[in-house]
Amino acid sequence: MQPNRLYFIDAVRAFAILMMLQGHFIDTLINPIYRDSSNIVYNIWSYFRGITAPIFFTISGLVFAYLLLRAHAKGDDQLRIKKGFFRGLLLIGIGYSLRINLVSWFSGYFSSYFFVIDVLQCIGLSLIILVCLHILFKHYSYIFSIVLFIIGCLCFITEPLYRNLVIENLPLPIANYMTKVNGSIFTILPWFGYSAFGAFLSTIFFRHAHRNRFKNFTIITYFVIGYLLIYYSSWFLKELYYLTNFELLILSANYNYLFTRLGNVLILFGLFYTFERFLKQSIIARIGEKTLSIYVIHFIILFGSYTGYGLKRFLNHSLNPTQAIFGALLFIVVACFIAFYYAKTNTFVYNMIRKLVDRFKN
Repeated sequence: MQPNRLYFIDAVRAFAILMMLQGHFIDTLINPIYRDSSNIVYNIWSYFRGITAPIFFTISGLVFAYLLLRAHAKGDDQLRIKKGFFRGLLLIGIGYSLRINLVSWFSGYFSSYFFVIDVLQCIGLSLIILVCLHILFKHYSYIFSIVLFIIGCLCFITEPLYRNLVIENLPLPIANYMTKVNGSIFTILPWFGYSAFGAFLSTIFFRHAHRNRFKNFTIITYFVIGYLLIYYSSWFLKELYYLTNFELLILSANYNYLFTRLGNVLILFGLFYTFERFLKQSIIARIGEKTLSIYVIHFIILFGSYTGYGLKRFLNHSLNPTQAIFGALLFIVVACFIAFYYAKTNTFVYNMIRKLVDRFKN
């Protein structure tokens, strides 16, 4: 595949991070009395909030696996494999660090809230798993694609088995990656399924993106498959159940948010890929390159990482819709402004921490 940057990926990242900023702000600070499921505006907001995490996981799998494939094609993927392990561990570390409350720690109080798993830990672990799969199957490209696709399907179809999973015999830091009963926001299952599907898409881009009409064919395919997943994936699972009498299929079909959200992701991919030529070097693409910085900044401002003093502490569930909307817009502007003008790039942060680690080893 040609080593051109996929600019539409940065645009999708930007869309996801902006939806996450407004979603977290409004969800955290709006008064619960305004959560009206019969209101069309609220339903639209809830819809876009619901597709944010699937986008992040799918994009992370796509970009990361693509870089591994490209490095392997050049005959030197060892450095990329090391970077992958390091980046995965770094994301896990940052995810945990954002749960630190230094004020409480210095006062002698330690909360198990520190071990709650959020999106960064799950993405970090997903990257590590993808590195391991790459090592196993890097010489068997088509098998790698098939394995990724099967893993994604299994993660989604088996969701009823671990939906309400309770784990009592494992240490809390480990159990929290699999169960939400202790407060975890995300768990590795089913969310690794999106990363697996993203990595599967990367194998397609890697093999065929240089071909004529690939872009047009891919855009149409995204829209068609996205539409089918949204409106017919439940029907398909039910039909499989009627053929096989495999009960897990009907259980999955009756609560089928995973394949539906994947369909939403593919529709957005198709939309942004269509207008990719207008997005190169745009502010949207630049925002997409700063997602980690923006995520960390928004977490500190909103949830009070490290100090315990964030907007949530003072305004929790207190805003009306007008205040929440204008506050969310201001929040987005402030977070992006700090990321652009006062925070270094993600690459700078990765390299700085890597140098510190190497120096510590020496």
